[in-house]
Amino acid sequence: MIRVEATQAWKAAYPDACIGILQVAAVDNRVQPAELEARKRRLEQALRERFGNYARPQFAAAPVLRDYVRYYKRFDKTYHVLLQLESVAQKAKPLPSVSPLVDANFAAELETLVLTAGHDTGKLQLPVVLDVSRAGDTITQMGGATKALPAGDMVMRDAGGVCCSILYGQDNRSPITAATTNALYVAYAPPGVPREEVQRQLEAVVSNVRTFAPGCAVEQLVLVS
Repeated sequence: MIRVEATQAWKAAYPDACIGILQVAAVDNRVQPAELEARKRRLEQALRERFGNYARPQFAAAPVLRDYVRYYKRFDKTYHVLLQLESVAQKAKPLPSVSPLVDANFAAELETLVLTAGHDTGKLQLPVVLDVSRAGDTITQMGGATKALPAGDMVMRDAGGVCCSILYGQDNRSPITAATTNALYVAYAPPGVPREEVQRQLEAVVSNVRTFAPGCAVEQLVLVS
């Protein structure tokens, strides 16, 4: 089990925030996840029925979404899960098929709207901490672009640097791949998002993973606040 601790800087900056930590092991990420694919189709339909006629102000005022919108607005950014939700609910875009472990998380994320990153635990370098970004911090995104982080963003760091940022997503060092068998999911909930929703997100990921890996081991499922 990989230990993730919160720094005093994170606790001081975001005393009302919550981080969910989920680690699953003994997973074959190369299987054909037929049941998960069926769940994705049902979720797409449910999202279109619920949000198909929403305008942007309605999205921005919806529970959970509004708390992320407020957080991102501080940095002049738009919550990217909101954009993904719009594309599925209103533009008939299907949920992507990347790999079972990635898809399990993305489907849960659109169901609960709680921002969650997924890492290959074998690629993280101890110690791993929840922190806030500082002047001079950068992250190299999965696509290879290097971004300078504004001070004050919620981030996760390992010994190699920032490995995830709320604003800019995951790094290119620790993503889940087809070879991943042990995954760490980290749900980032800014102030306002109920702890219950973070718990629901982690449980939804577990439920999705068990559709293709019924014997997986849940090594940890905890909330940090």
